[in-house]
Amino acid sequence: MHIDLVSKTALVTGSTSGMGYATAKALAVAGARVVVHGSSDETVSGAVDRLRQDVPGSDVAGHSARLEDPDAVSDLIDAVPDVDILVSNAGPTHSTSVFDISLAEWRAQLDIYLTAGMLLGRHHLARMIDRGWGRMLFGAGLTCSYSPAAPSLDTMTAWLTCKSAMLGLSRGFAEIAAGRGVTVNSFVPGPTMTEEKYLSIDPPMDGTFEQFGRDYFTGPGSSSLLRRFLQPDEVANFIVFLASPQASGITGAALRVDGGIIRSIL
Repeated sequence: MHIDLVSKTALVTGSTSGMGYATAKALAVAGARVVVHGSSDETVSGAVDRLRQDVPGSDVAGHSARLEDPDAVSDLIDAVPDVDILVSNAGPTHSTSVFDISLAEWRAQLDIYLTAGMLLGRHHLARMIDRGWGRMLFGAGLTCSYSPAAPSLDTMTAWLTCKSAMLGLSRGFAEIAAGRGVTVNSFVPGPTMTEEKYLSIDPPMDGTFEQFGRDYFTGPGSSSLLRRFLQPDEVANFIVFLASPQASGITGAALRVDGGIIRSIL
């Protein structure tokens, strides 16, 4: 299957590293013009330079915005007013225990994931509908999607709440876009070894990374059928397919690329 996204513009939030960067790179390889997003000018500039080196001849731009700030989200919309593909991937990897989290941190998590996703989504959805073509993809999560960086579920409650809410936001946008040539879906990754997770494991790994993986997949990740961490490009390839013309029959869905860790056929 040859995916051709030449003439398409894609915005990927949270794309300066990890899964987001892999997605931006895969979109660029498919020919799309890619807008990299991150929380600081420094990280965005570095990712843009890296992407231009990784994909010679690619058309890459960048814009920084702290998504917990609605004014910064408005600036991002003004800077990038029209895209054919929106991938909502941004977000922190950690949250405080639900017993200790402050109201300010709770609201910040909601703003980064859900409010920013809604603001960007409604702006671009209206324009996609007007043009009669578009792809919108939201990174979601379920309570059975394990995280190797979280010692217990109480530290993941804010993350899980926001990621689960993304499923409703995605389905709502898909319903609005019905019959308009625009598809909206959620993607649900399984345990993926990104730079963020590797560097933020708490407590730090005792032993080699290979031993850590063996311990994880014989412990909390034992339901995985792959018995290994996904690589960011494996998730990115799935996202690029959903962003392509070949995926025109898929919309309103929550689709897993989880290595079989969720014990459900549907």
